[in-house]
Amino acid sequence: MTETIPALGFIGLGVMGSGMCANAVRKHAGPLHAFDMNAEALAAQVANGAAAAGSVADVARAARVIFLSLPGGKQVHAVCEEIAAHAAPGTIVVDLSTTSVAEARAVAGLLAAKGIAFADAPVARTRQAAIDGTLSIMVGADEALFARIEPLLRYMGSDVTLCGDVGCGQVVKLINNTLLFEQVAALAEMFVVAERAGVAPAKLVEAVSLGSGDSFALRNHGLKAMVPRQFPEKAFPMPYAVKDLGYTIELAEQMGVEPRLPRLAAEYYQAAIDAGIGQSYFPGIIEVVDPRARPDAGKGA
Repeated sequence: MTETIPALGFIGLGVMGSGMCANAVRKHAGPLHAFDMNAEALAAQVANGAAAAGSVADVARAARVIFLSLPGGKQVHAVCEEIAAHAAPGTIVVDLSTTSVAEARAVAGLLAAKGIAFADAPVARTRQAAIDGTLSIMVGADEALFARIEPLLRYMGSDVTLCGDVGCGQVVKLINNTLLFEQVAALAEMFVVAERAGVAPAKLVEAVSLGSGDSFALRNHGLKAMVPRQFPEKAFPMPYAVKDLGYTIELAEQMGVEPRLPRLAAEYYQAAIDAGIGQSYFPGIIEVVDPRARPDAGKGA
């Protein structure tokens, strides 16, 4: 290992982490030590060329730059406590997960006390983008640290933006996600209104995409999921939406803003969970607005 080619670590090989890790393994000239509690997920990365680590502590001892891709803030905090106990001073931790802003800043303080640098770098776009290495990555770090990690982040992302100091990556990611969740909720209502009024969903997308109502959500989540009513599981399920909206609501309240629209959107996604369709891709909330379209509609009771 040299200073210019550091040994990397990657912890968390799930839906997004697996694609990101695979790109890092393929593009990095030095070793990459991977760990996940799922043996199959770990084996897949070893087959790609990663070195299998037996624990978080093993990654912390072996790597100089450690990437995390975990479900949420509690998991990130627990893993960073373990890293703090075993990593050498000068190690860098880059968190690709989505957490609350307060959690990101708390973890940064925990690691700084051990001489370990931290950047929050949550990712946006799809599972396919993670596989293709075309994610958008929003980074919270000082400029010196960003200069060191940007080339590594470009293994995984085609767009890497320094948003401000630690925590600012999470600010931008949460706002990005919240705007999307709100737009999808609005689309769900309007798709049902249009269809009941005699306009086919595909025609609605075609016409609105030519006007001022056009949006990324319309052309992607609307056209590709809501029009065909295809909401696969393990894509981005409703509990993830509720979690991110909760983080945004918390942040808005801390900033003195009443988050009325995020609360309303969260009600929709929670209603989908309560209806038993929470594991479906989140644009499936259209089936909360129009439950007659669900395969199980009318059964039971």
